[in-house]
Amino acid sequence: MTLVLSESVAPGGGTYMAPLHTHDRDDEALYILEGTLAFRIGDGEVTVPAGEHIVVPAGTVHTFWNPSSEPARYLLVMTGAIPALIEALHDPAETRSMDALFRAYDSTLLGWP
Repeated sequence: MTLVLSESVAPGGGTYMAPLHTHDRDDEALYILEGTLAFRIGDGEVTVPAGEHIVVPAGTVHTFWNPSSEPARYLLVMTGAIPALIEALHDPAETRSMDALFRAYDSTLLGWP
């Protein structure tokens, strides 16, 4: 299994960092370095402070946001197709719809909360 580790910053202000979605075959985990992130995992919500982590199993509906006005810094640990999906979503030359992109990377787009 290949793991990819990526450090990112979520700006403050409550903006969603991703739409509601699932990854059909890939787990992911986030470790909060600074600040706090909030997650919708399945039907529930949880807030994760710095020094804590959350694991999102494959097939689980999820999204996350920064509920604070201050930026939050986090590590994202991913398997499989997730890094390629993220890259494609941010590629200005990509012409496929978001729904088609998610499907191409074994994921399902459910929309914005």
